[in-house]
Amino acid sequence: MEKCKALIIAVDGHSSTGKSTVAKLLATRLGYVYIDTGAMYRAVTLAAMRNGLINGEYVDEEKLRICLKDLVIDFRYNEGHARNEIYLNGENVEERIRGMEVSGNVSLVARIGFVRTYLVEQQREMGKTGGIVMDGRDIGSVVFPNADVKFFMTASPQVRAMRRYKELTAKGEAVDYAEVEENVRKRDYIDEHREESPLKRTEDAVLIDNSNMTIEEEVQVMMAVIEKKKC
Repeated sequence: MEKCKALIIAVDGHSSTGKSTVAKLLATRLGYVYIDTGAMYRAVTLAAMRNGLINGEYVDEEKLRICLKDLVIDFRYNEGHARNEIYLNGENVEERIRGMEVSGNVSLVARIGFVRTYLVEQQREMGKTGGIVMDGRDIGSVVFPNADVKFFMTASPQVRAMRRYKELTAKGEAVDYAEVEENVRKRDYIDEHREESPLKRTEDAVLIDNSNMTIEEEVQVMMAVIEKKKC
């Protein structure tokens, strides 16, 4: 019997499209490793904020470059939560990086060339043996342009903002829907127009518009694509 190939699966797309949720489910069903690259950019953003390197739209890149050398970012499996969680210099920052403050700054940090170079190298090392599902903004276009399967996820800004709003309020955060939608649209613009690795759908990426899809419907569509590539 032919042995099935350990695939590299790239899941890219706009913010708040549920990339992480779907990618985790795909990884679980396939028995693959899930890597949340967005969390890595958020961790760098958190470090920059803690060091006072972000002021409005300005990022002190010179000091961030120095700071970056001392950062240790890794994922550790939490059996209680049945998920990989991100650590920054030994501290679990999984929940801390998901708030609005980090969300409002992450695109400013993610567009910086040396930050992307630093993290892309780590991401390639993590996924070089295959058997991974990796989500982000530039996985299929930059990190693994030869990925076996590529997906590009999107949804309307209003749908994505409402999802994000419900997620944050469920955690007890006091947020305004209009503020959340503004953040979603701002992140879209920055992600799509940055000079370094702009968010874009590659020609070979399967488009998943989940504005009116359930999570299970998404997973079924994506699994059908993956199954055709596996063996």
